[in-house]
Order: sequence, then structure tokens, then C-alpha cells
Amino acid sequence: MSRFTKNTLLIGSISMGLAVILGAFGAHALAEKLDPHQLTSYRTGVSYHFTHSIAILIIGVLSLHLDERKLRWPVILLGMGILFFSGSIYLLNTAHLTGLPKAFLGPITPLGGILFISGWFLLAYQIYKK
Repeated sequence: MSRFTKNTLLIGSISMGLAVILGAFGAHALAEKLDPHQLTSYRTGVSYHFTHSIAILIIGVLSLHLDERKLRWPVILLGMGILFFSGSIYLLNTAHLTGLPKAFLGPITPLGGILFISGWFLLAYQIYKK
């Protein structure tokens, strides 16, 4: 197994574990501290976190068959998308508990979405070129 494959599978696995932790945290510790809209939004962040963590794992497996140099950017973009999209949703919906200002967090969420889209299209392009 190459270093890239190993690292990608590790990143995907760790990200999946964090998604489980954050999902459980939202369902148990935050359930009574967030209003229904905030809880739904938080769950959206968890859902996207899970989905894109699985995608990173799949790219790790794909790297056994495709040129891993061409898969680096899709992994980076999806990972940054998790951080920006899901991370900002987690922080936005708990800002009243942490005291973080919402003003700078709001614009980060769409940027995360753009990173997700870019990662998926770049992956599609690399597969198409193969």
C-alpha cells in the first residue's frame, strides 16, 4: 500500500470517527440547547461530514487503481470542504453557547460547498481522463 493510499484511508477513517462523535454530541449534549432549526442545521453538517468522509475512503481505494497524483486534489478539496462546510455549520449553530461571532462564520459555509463541488468535479474529470 502506498503512502498516499494509507494516509487517505487514515484521514477518511479519522474523519468518520469524528463525524460519529459530533453526531452523538449533537443528538445528546446539544439536543436541549439548540432550537429545532439549529438542530436540523447541525444534523445537515453531520450528514455532509459523513458523506464526504466516505468519499475520501473511496478515493483511498481508488488510488489502488488510478494515478494517486491525480487524486490528491480531490482529497484535499473534500477534506477542506468538510472543515469549511460542516465545521462552520457546527460553529454557527453553537455560537450562542461558545460566544463565537457569527459574522465571519456565515460566508465560510458556501465556500465549503464550493470546495465539495470542486472536489467531486475534479474526481470525475480524473476518472474520465483514465
